Amino acid sequence: MQLEIRPDPAEVGRARRWARARLAVSGIAAEEALAETLVLLVSELVTNAVVHTGAPAVLSLSLPSEAAAAAPVRLEVADASTRAPVPRCADDDATGGRGLALVDGLADRWGWSAEGAGKRIWCELDRCAPPMAPAAPTARGSRAATDEGRLREPVVCEGAAHQGPYDGPAFGGLAYEAV
Repeated sequence: MQLEIRPDPAEVGRARRWARARLAVSGIAAEEALAETLVLLVSELVTNAVVHTGAPAVLSLSLPSEAAAAAPVRLEVADASTRAPVPRCADDDATGGRGLALVDGLADRWGWSAEGAGKRIWCELDRCAPPMAPAAPTARGSRAATDEGRLREPVVCEGAAHQGPYDGPAFGGLAYEAV
């Protein structure tokens, strides 16, 4: 299932509605934690594509059938930018800059790969597992943040304490540098 996204901020709402409709057709109720998390991830990744590329993108959603219920739900956004996704250290007063930190904390796995003249950012949610609390950072990064298969080193940002409903170890001011 795919949805073409125009480089327009209004497309983020359309992408969320599209994802909710696909989930409903697959038997995943809107109030399920999986649905709420997936819609938030759609919002963050589509917003990044719209805001940072200024070019059309393609949203893909892979939902396992009931027979393959153990398979993860996979979300992908392909865009025309070759710039690597870079989690940022947002100041406490910043109104943006936390999108990839949310993806890192909410998805079971995420990463990106270069594709032709652009890239594909993906994340997966395990359908059968209960929602996880954000994982504590390890010496090689928190969770499965990869770029073309390489892990990124965590870097602590001074004074970037994140507060609110997604506060936790994965959001304690981490950014990533390429290795």
